[in-house]
Amino acid sequence: MGKRLFEYKNDETFELYLLIKSADIRVAKNGKKFIAFTFQDKSGQMDGKYWDAPEEDIAAFTAGKVVKVSGKRELYQGNPQIKLFKIMGTKSGDPDNPDLYVERAPLKKEDMLEEINDTLFEITNANMNRIVRFLLNHHQKSFFQYPAAKRFHHAFTGGLAFHTVSMLRIAKTLADQYKEINRPLLYSGVILHDLGKIVELSGAIATEYTLEGNLLGHIVIVDEEITKACIALKIDEKSEDVLLLKHMVLAHHGQLEYGSPVRPKLREAEILSMIDNLDATITMLNSSLNKTEPGLFTERIFALDNRSFYKPNESEKTNEN
Repeated sequence: MGKRLFEYKNDETFELYLLIKSADIRVAKNGKKFIAFTFQDKSGQMDGKYWDAPEEDIAAFTAGKVVKVSGKRELYQGNPQIKLFKIMGTKSGDPDNPDLYVERAPLKKEDMLEEINDTLFEITNANMNRIVRFLLNHHQKSFFQYPAAKRFHHAFTGGLAFHTVSMLRIAKTLADQYKEINRPLLYSGVILHDLGKIVELSGAIATEYTLEGNLLGHIVIVDEEITKACIALKIDEKSEDVLLLKHMVLAHHGQLEYGSPVRPKLREAEILSMIDNLDATITMLNSSLNKTEPGLFTERIFALDNRSFYKPNESEKTNEN
């Protein structure tokens, strides 16, 4: 197996088969069109621009296709990018299956499904349990395939379910520490909080926002899904159980400017928002640090205020006793 994209160092040239994750058509200051690509393989995603792109290449090189890329890794404003030398389509016999280039969750679907199903027995509130089971059963296939984001965190196949399992593990640890926490409410909120992303996003191969995603957003979509579940299950939508569960979903971004229509007004809603942010942040940090040599700083992480983080040298780690 040859080297992957992120195994090349800055200023190294390469020739690789890569998946086009996204291909945005833009216009440069000189009035000519260019393609802002995001390429990926199993090692991660990297941007590259195709200047003065002719119309036939704009039509040919679209998101979801595998292409052969000749280029050089370089740094731009602290972030790695590809300086494109040449881009070509694949021919018969080339490794052109997009699945070969997509990052996947580090846990198997079966293991994540089992862990979530085990948690359902701890949701002892009857209405919440029924709603969560109904929605998981209805959306199970997509729930275990979809990413949790287009780019920044858990942006890989199975990322949504993995993000959910990771958050459940944190939630259980906190509930063991703080006995007052309403476990059924917190666990239900964790499982449902991002379920709307299976409608908001287009899938894992060439992830884009759908029309519903752009116009409504995943928070509103989940709220509607809970309403649909109540109608199907003949549960009173105005009962306190349902209102509490809806609030968990509606408030999980924590701040109005981050997209939540309400700020948390429940202890469990505040905790859910913190867990969500914590898991996303640690995942983004790990992703960047895993691609960084010891003794150097990571690329700038846009979602973390464009900060870079230092990866200590191996020799500086404390010895385990």
